[in-house]
Amino acid sequence: MRTLEWDYATNELRMIDQRRLPGSLEIVTLHTHTEVAEAIRNMTVRGAPAIGAAAAFGLALAAQESNARDVAALFSDLETAAETMKSARPTAVNLAWAVDRVLKSVSVRLSASVSVDELSSSVLAEAQRIADEDVEVNKRMAAHGAMLINDGDTIIHHCNTGALAVVDWGTALGVIRLAHEQGKRVHVLVDETRPRLQGARLTAWELSQYGIPYEIITDGMAGHFLRTGQVQKVLFGADRIAANGDVANKIGTYMLALAAHDNNIPVYSVAPTSTIDLSLAHGGLIPIEKRDPGEVLDIEFQGERVTPQGAKARNPAFDITPARLISAIITENGIAYPPFEINLRKVVES
Repeated sequence: MRTLEWDYATNELRMIDQRRLPGSLEIVTLHTHTEVAEAIRNMTVRGAPAIGAAAAFGLALAAQESNARDVAALFSDLETAAETMKSARPTAVNLAWAVDRVLKSVSVRLSASVSVDELSSSVLAEAQRIADEDVEVNKRMAAHGAMLINDGDTIIHHCNTGALAVVDWGTALGVIRLAHEQGKRVHVLVDETRPRLQGARLTAWELSQYGIPYEIITDGMAGHFLRTGQVQKVLFGADRIAANGDVANKIGTYMLALAAHDNNIPVYSVAPTSTIDLSLAHGGLIPIEKRDPGEVLDIEFQGERVTPQGAKARNPAFDITPARLISAIITENGIAYPPFEINLRKVVES
């Protein structure tokens, strides 16, 4: 099943509630664009490509909700809904990319003699194209990336980049999945990925479904395994990649890449070209989402609260890994190697 999909019988959006995994596999049904925005914000759905597709379907719901009697009024309602979507999570560029793509596809029809219903239908059609293309893009990325995986490799993987992070298949975890299906013996060390534990909860669950051997490690253990020669590759995804190859990804990626670089272990970021933001010269220009400090503070160990009452915390959701620490960036259009300023533009424009 897909992480999210449109129910054409009821004209609703259905998605896996990722907050419930691995304890239970639950499907939620969304009826309005504001519900979609909240699902993105509270991480019912997460992963840059997945929230992009979700936002596109959110605009399809907004079109259904609109009481507009002419296409100009409908487009105005869609623009308002688009701003709601874009504000849900600021770091992942796929969200804005998908919303802008839907608006652009609709705007070119405004001058044509189309009805409100026809324009509304075109919003859903574009959202569906984005979702379907995502699956194909992920499979193409996997084919490129799997060539870099050798039989017997142990790979450290950060956060979750599998089918749950996209519409289907996955980015970095999709590469590992294909290498496994090709018969390569791979073993994955799964970073917990604190504070929301996407690795321990979601990546471990996915690897279990695929039958891929894995072990969970805390984020702070990665350096030990890298230094002692027990790891051959490091793979992670991306939420936004600047024109110079700086990668914004889940918090903890920078420290992992530093440790890998210090031990001459290849570091690969796997992301579709829609994640590459050529308008930003470097990673310092990428907005970093700040999440609720309660994600850090409200934790228990053996039934007891870990942090003192009244403690404060900081909780950036992402960090920036400098391009100098990245060995290659794997996309659906091929593998980009340094110099990224030249080769990222080539894969985007190919």
